[in-house]
Formats: sequence, C-alpha cells, structure tokens
Amino acid sequence: MAKGPTVIGILTEPPAPTWWRANRHKVLLILGLLAGYYIGTHIGDAPAQQPSTPRPGHTAPATPGPHSTHTPTGAS
Repeated sequence: MAKGPTVIGILTEPPAPTWWRANRHKVLLILGLLAGYYIGTHIGDAPAQQPSTPRPGHTAPATPGPHSTHTPTGAS
C-alpha cells in the first residue's frame, strides 16, 4: 500500500515590513538630493580664504654669488 504524504515543513508568510524598512531608500535619496542641492547652491557664498602671511609677487631669479660653482664661458 502507498503511504500518505508526510509533512516536511510549514511555510508561513513573513510579517509585513515596517514603514521605515519599506521606504528608507526613498527618504535617504531625498535627503541626499537636498543636501547636495544645499551644498551646490551655497558653495560660492563662502568668503575667499586669505593666507595668513602674504606671498610675494613674481620675483626675478637670484644672481649667482661667489659661492657659485658655475664658471662663465670664455674665462680662464
């Protein structure tokens, strides 16, 4: 005689996700877009950073002094 079916396991439906779990990607996307928009529109409002000590303008190169190892051409 054939045996009847045996129960191997019981399947249950998982609980419905909470509102946060179902929509967190949308909330984080909107927050990221708002933060990016805020940063993008306010980046030009920052005052220009000035160095603590002013740098010199363009200067001419230093002239070689007596400590130079370069010998001019034509000198003996």
